[in-house]
Amino acid sequence: MRVPVLLLHGLWMRSAALGLLSRRLRAAGFAVSTLNYPSVRGGPDVALPLLIDSLRALGPGPVRIVAHSLGGLMALSALQAEPQLPVDRVLCLGSPLCGSAAAHGLARWPGGRHLLGDSLGLLRTGVPAWQGTAQVAMIAGSLALGLGALPGRLSRPHDGTVAVAETQLPGLAAHCVLPVSHSGLVFSRAVATQAAQFLGDGRFQPEPAAIR
Repeated sequence: MRVPVLLLHGLWMRSAALGLLSRRLRAAGFAVSTLNYPSVRGGPDVALPLLIDSLRALGPGPVRIVAHSLGGLMALSALQAEPQLPVDRVLCLGSPLCGSAAAHGLARWPGGRHLLGDSLGLLRTGVPAWQGTAQVAMIAGSLALGLGALPGRLSRPHDGTVAVAETQLPGLAAHCVLPVSHSGLVFSRAVATQAAQFLGDGRFQPEPAAIR
């Protein structure tokens, strides 16, 4: 039986952006579904109940999550709110789990708060150190292409939007850095390969100078 995997998009995105990653994970043997959630209007107050209901519907067996950017913050927030959800592995892709300097900076720009909407608070603060039962891993990018470095002073290395340091939440089971940009995380074949490895075995494939 194929293991169910739920894909979550990031800020200002929809599930269509995850189409290539979805096809690659299906080809790797997973039963993939996606969830569109309101990333700006409504934010966590609306998105988390939707996510929790979706995860319950995919149960009762082990469910796995792959979440890009803001989606990772939503996923861990849902599991912290409902520890009994049937999720045993979560893979975050470039999620600023420790808080986003880009969001801090953009919020100071004219119209920035409107662009970030109701997800601003979660992006600013991040989530607490992970202490749940699910294995949580991270693939971060180190190709500095993107506009996120303009409003926020990002420490290097970064993926153009999120600094690697912002992804290093205490309690992660594994952390991997690949030479891709923030948006490129959902299109990269190398990311999809590592994602399938973690979803299946709970670990990443060793790559010199990329895994730590």
